[in-house]
Amino acid sequence: MSTETTARSTGWALRPAVTADVEPIAELRAAVMRADLERLGRYDEHRVRQRLRDAFSTRYTSVIVADGELAGCVTFRPVDGRQWLEHFYLAPRHQGRGLGSTVLRTLLERADAEGTAVALHVLQGSPARRLYERHGFVLEAEDPVDVLMVRPPAGPPHRAAIPGPRPHEAE
Repeated sequence: MSTETTARSTGWALRPAVTADVEPIAELRAAVMRADLERLGRYDEHRVRQRLRDAFSTRYTSVIVADGELAGCVTFRPVDGRQWLEHFYLAPRHQGRGLGSTVLRTLLERADAEGTAVALHVLQGSPARRLYERHGFVLEAEDPVDVLMVRPPAGPPHRAAIPGPRPHEAE
């Protein structure tokens, strides 16, 4: 995401990530995912950070800034005709206030404008799954750890048929 997106009325902005963001984002990921990964028996203090470092992309990652501070991050990456929503984390103090929904709506509007489906993985039992379901994501596949969810692009608004002669009746 190369341009900054701002919603002044809600006090947040998306800015392109820079290389210096990788460590703060890795720490954020570790904090946000810890409870779910521990519940699944998969928390590893080093691995949780390294997986973010290994996948970090300044080209596709944006930092969510709220109240002048790093509030979260999101990666929105095109792969195989879909946009993949990855590394979407909000600091705990910013959760439950509508910021996640606002950021997600912004990204989904971009995908809809392109006519592109959006896919993501969420951990089994994660409360984030409810957020995604509220925004139209449906289950595509799952295993004991991950749930793959997909949201098709929103189609054009439905227009009522205009009464009039059918093509063969007009001749």
